Amino acid sequence: MTKKVIALFDVDGTLTVPRKAITQEMHDFMKELQKHVTVGIVGGSDYKKITEQLGACSDVPIEQMFKYVFSENGLVAFKDGAKLAETSFIEKIGEETYQDLTNHIFKLMADIRLPVKRGTFIEFRKGMINVSPIGRQCSQEERDAFDQMDKTAKIRPAMVSSLKEKFGDQLTFSIGGQISFDVFPTGWDKTYCLQFLEEYDEVYFFGDKTYQGGNDYEIFEAERTKGNTVTSPEDTKTQCTKIFMT
Repeated sequence: MTKKVIALFDVDGTLTVPRKAITQEMHDFMKELQKHVTVGIVGGSDYKKITEQLGACSDVPIEQMFKYVFSENGLVAFKDGAKLAETSFIEKIGEETYQDLTNHIFKLMADIRLPVKRGTFIEFRKGMINVSPIGRQCSQEERDAFDQMDKTAKIRPAMVSSLKEKFGDQLTFSIGGQISFDVFPTGWDKTYCLQFLEEYDEVYFFGDKTYQGGNDYEIFEAERTKGNTVTSPEDTKTQCTKIFMT
């Protein structure tokens, strides 16, 4: 009997440069790859942002481009172009805990001095919140500068450490991309999407933030997946060609 195999892909740093649109070359590669293996997308961003990135070279919705699309780690899930499920962060944790969480985040941010601070420090999504010390409305140049600063100053890891002390019994904090980290109920990491893939015998996952604390770590380490660490879209192409196309 032929095994049923699916390849799951992170978005930022895996299929695209962080927060950039997919290139025509990568778009064409993913289209070709689907002739060899079933493809699914699992991103921490919401549906709108994933659409902006992966739909840039196509005139059809992303849920029609791929067999599965899991936005917000699978809390908003699509299969064959139709919505499978949608789950609410605020319903899960409740308004009181949510306000305690956001108040603590703003207290931490008040003590952080950066070269610049812009707007949208907390972005509320359907299944999580995204926290950015610099603000998601920063320019690409400001984003890149913060990314370099964070590598040495460890601004995001320090915030996550403080939040874990207070809320770690019920919430998980996951660093991804260049400027932010995600907050979601424990168990709602990218492994959440695996419940929709029970029919598959092998699940390959490709992501760049596979280290502990990164937003690909849990699914990379999951017992059900064959985790693969990539360093760029070009590396993703190289690894997938070797595994699925030769």
